[in-house]
Amino acid sequence: MSNINSFSVSKQTPLILVANDDKTIRVLLRKAMEQEGYRVVEVNDGKQCLDAYETIKPDIVLLDAVMPVMDGFTCCKQLLQIARNNLISALATFDTDSALNNTVISKIWERTPILMITCLDDEESVNRAFDAGATDYVTKPIHWPVLRQRLRRLLQQGQVYKQLEAANQALQHLANVDGLTELANRRCLDDYLNTQWINLAQEGSPLSMILCDVDLFKPYIDYSREHHSDGSLCLQKVGAVLNSKVQKTKGLAALYGGDEFAVIMPYTPTSGAVEVAKAIQAGIKDLQIVHPKSTISPYVTLSIGVATVVPTWESSPSDLIVRADKALYQAKQGGYNRICLQ
Repeated sequence: MSNINSFSVSKQTPLILVANDDKTIRVLLRKAMEQEGYRVVEVNDGKQCLDAYETIKPDIVLLDAVMPVMDGFTCCKQLLQIARNNLISALATFDTDSALNNTVISKIWERTPILMITCLDDEESVNRAFDAGATDYVTKPIHWPVLRQRLRRLLQQGQVYKQLEAANQALQHLANVDGLTELANRRCLDDYLNTQWINLAQEGSPLSMILCDVDLFKPYIDYSREHHSDGSLCLQKVGAVLNSKVQKTKGLAALYGGDEFAVIMPYTPTSGAVEVAKAIQAGIKDLQIVHPKSTISPYVTLSIGVATVVPTWESSPSDLIVRADKALYQAKQGGYNRICLQ
């Protein structure tokens, strides 16, 4: 599912999950909905409905109120809880592009309409259906034109939600991701750092930061312009190395500004941060980006500053940034192409 975006989902034939213990009614429902051009998956009870819901992620659920094993009301509540849990999980593992996609998919899934089938003139069941989280209901015996109209209306609403979420995804991407390097931008970095600071202050766990600077980048850019080449490709390649080395740490790599990059790594002590810094430096070396104007190497190099703190309520994220910045300054003053600790 992580590779399916909102637009591709909206172009597929709607998929309806039918949960009903009466085989005759299921057959009638299937035929009626297939005549409308929908795809249908059938299950016998609420428990099977939960399993199928997580597997197929339908566009709408048609749920009978009274079933064995698990009734429709209980099933409806658990369907909504599954969706909420997936949304919370996606938000908790936020990490630029892929997490944004997961978050959007989860939001869409949370809005999957649930149409409950209740008994005729059973006011209590109707109230219970809405209390459980049902979007709408139809009564038995089923009035087929009414069912078709309600399905069509709910599916149309679902498509609107998906289109809105797709637009939100694009806006979130623009707001949080640097267009050149495809890393998180400074705004996203600050938000992430603040969130991790609060979390780790509660737990007393370490938080590490790496600041990297492309050595002698201005001369590199000037030389590129003189020779009509695109110097910004260097930043793209450096960003790709940072992203690949940071993924295993569950940290966040970002363009800090200009030719500076930053990495935030929660639950990472100094030793772990230094290992990541060494891996980044080795990755840059392997790129062998020619730097004719460098006085320290034939190729592009990085100066790296590393700092680690245990966040507290008396300190602030700016303390970590200051420490990492001082370490980076020491690396530059020490002759570039090195890692320094603060």
